[in-house]
Amino acid sequence: MKSLTLSMLLAAALPGAVVAGDVAAGRQKAMQACAVCHGQVGIAAVPETPNLAGEPAGYLSRQLRAFRSGKRQHEVMGVIAKSLSDEEIDNVTAWFSSIQVTATAP
Repeated sequence: MKSLTLSMLLAAALPGAVVAGDVAAGRQKAMQACAVCHGQVGIAAVPETPNLAGEPAGYLSRQLRAFRSGKRQHEVMGVIAKSLSDEEIDNVTAWFSSIQVTATAP
């Protein structure tokens, strides 16, 4: 049992750790809380705002939790993240990470 718990903790701490969430619920929440700045499909609608589409769920989850705790500072994101539950964060990050992004070299 101890090794299983330790394995789960290590996996959660890894940069590529999988975050389980409900993509449909995440899309709905993202339309309410994120789309104004980050766009409806995670392609930023506001200058100087990062694209979220296709980013790893674990990365997005860690960033939202850091904003929520105050560990990471941003006037707007701090307010938005404080209103999100753990489940909502998992759902929103599942939505943005599920979006397929392609790039074309010039």
